[in-house]
Amino acid sequence: MSTAQEVKSVRVQILGEEHIVRGQASEEYIKALAASVNERMVEVQKSNPLLPRYRVAILVALNLLNELEKLRAEHEELLALMEEAK
Repeated sequence: MSTAQEVKSVRVQILGEEHIVRGQASEEYIKALAASVNERMVEVQKSNPLLPRYRVAILVALNLLNELEKLRAEHEELLALMEEAK
């Protein structure tokens, strides 16, 4: 008996294109992630209508990574504060 989760294939729409995403998360979670990516890509595309899709995707990826790095730094600060409080 394996403890690994089953890999699912989920069809999603991003900027009007269908993509099949494979993952171990629930179908609802994968669809929610894809919807969030789609929202961000639509927002960037509206602001920059002449950009090709791949450049829109690169900008969205950079924005997401920036958010992730800020959250990591914040997390590290919180962990340090908790260590000091011990």
